[in-house]
Amino acid sequence: MSVALELERLRGTCETGFTRVDGQLALLVQRGDQTDKDIAELKAEVEALKRARWPLPSIAAVVSVSALAVTLWQAAGR
Repeated sequence: MSVALELERLRGTCETGFTRVDGQLALLVQRGDQTDKDIAELKAEVEALKRARWPLPSIAAVVSVSALAVTLWQAAGR
């Protein structure tokens, strides 16, 4: 009878431990899902910034060519 009682306590301890581990794993899965969501949002923001940035080099080139043209026009006029 003592063995059966000890086995029952051991079973209860194991169930408690497994329940705690299961809860911790669920928390880790939830954190992983949240991290995946955050990464996806950051990727979307970076892509939006990349799309918004594309005209800057083109604008800089147009301004540079315009400045060169104005400089040449002024130099030719003198």
